[in-house]
Amino acid sequence: MNYNIITESPESTVVTEYKSLYRKETSYQTEAELEKAFIELLKTQAYDYLPITSEEELITNLRYQLEALNNYKFTNSEWEQFFKSKIANQNISIEEKTSIIQEDHIQLLSRDDDTVKNIYLIDKSNIHNNKLQVINQYTVDNGQRPNRYDVTVLVNGLPLVHIELKKRGVDIKEAFNQINRYNRESFWAGSGLFEYIQLFVISNGTFTKYYSNTTRFTHIRELGDGAIKKGKRTSNSFEFTSWWADANNRPITDLMDFGRTFFAKHTLLNLLTKYCVFTSEKLLLAMRPYQIVATERILNRIAVSNNYKTYGSIKGGGYIWHTTGSGKTLTSFKTAQLASKLPFIDKVLFVVDRKDLDYQTMKEYDKFEKGAANSNTNTAILKKQLENPASRIIITTIQKLSILIKRYKNHLSFNQRIVVIFDECHRSQFGDMHTSITRAFKKYNLFGFTGTPIFAVNSSSSSK
Repeated sequence: MNYNIITESPESTVVTEYKSLYRKETSYQTEAELEKAFIELLKTQAYDYLPITSEEELITNLRYQLEALNNYKFTNSEWEQFFKSKIANQNISIEEKTSIIQEDHIQLLSRDDDTVKNIYLIDKSNIHNNKLQVINQYTVDNGQRPNRYDVTVLVNGLPLVHIELKKRGVDIKEAFNQINRYNRESFWAGSGLFEYIQLFVISNGTFTKYYSNTTRFTHIRELGDGAIKKGKRTSNSFEFTSWWADANNRPITDLMDFGRTFFAKHTLLNLLTKYCVFTSEKLLLAMRPYQIVATERILNRIAVSNNYKTYGSIKGGGYIWHTTGSGKTLTSFKTAQLASKLPFIDKVLFVVDRKDLDYQTMKEYDKFEKGAANSNTNTAILKKQLENPASRIIITTIQKLSILIKRYKNHLSFNQRIVVIFDECHRSQFGDMHTSITRAFKKYNLFGFTGTPIFAVNSSSSSK
């Protein structure tokens, strides 16, 4: 399969279309040769290679990188206190380390002069302020047994992405199993910095997949609890690793092609900072390429409509055609979350067409982020939420929204910048209700998620 990048916005996390620049390897290629070629590729993509193989070197580099990111020089006593209490605290679990990266990436430093200072572990506002480095053959001697890791990507000095390679022809499941073994034997060793890894990549050169640390640490926990029965498929098993792809959902499997796309600096940093969701159940979900594409196309349409004042029209909206089991709820949640943070958007309304679905969606959204969305049991509560600036994401039914429109002809929200996302728009978006909503709201962006879109050729008269 031949790929080459055809078109790509600098802001796009997933390339639009990709064609390979690499001759397909048919000859024998050792693991060491794969590793060397992969590192050379990363060096061309703004990664600095470091010949670090020990924890002492890793910690020294971490201090230097955090000083550079924060434009602040630690005293030795400040660094020792910060490192031991905030980063390498032996009482911090893997889940808590994930929470630090995903949610609490700004930590408080107690300075020698008794003042405090914010220290960023990662800059999520301007991702290009973050420094990417690559190391290989890192050695751990103080675990259950000595281990040597293949390739690790450091973000501001912290190991956040790990790559385990096998020679061509070897099943990549062996790399998956090897990472599980590292977790049992050595990721926790020393200062436990390798427990900060968020994403894993496994490859045999020909096939390459990625997955979140949840797949790893929950798998280990279930093994310890005896929860996994022979043949049982869990969300932490190899089957839940993911392929990377272009925007046309064509898989990008070769390691070098994967390296050019997934490991492009802006792609990897976007994935780490925007397109992972750490749920209230302490699971890290790494979004799939098609979910990211859907989210970014909606956000781009909102931004363009704001610039060209095409909101309040068909040009300002669109629909996402999804299949059953494609993770629509996660996509809609991330879209609502990111849209609600746009400075020119007042509210995001997620509209379902049945009463039971708003409760169900609220439960799912609450799993993704507790308290992120607001639900309502009646129109009066919906009215208050629309009037409350703090209620940024609102889940409601089309029935409640229609009643509000009829009852309050001049409600203030009708002139606000509103993003309306319809769930299963093939049911709810057509007919009188849809018309009344688009007539009432003056500055809306309207999007629909549907499994069965109705095109003009087969639409009912009520949708015309």
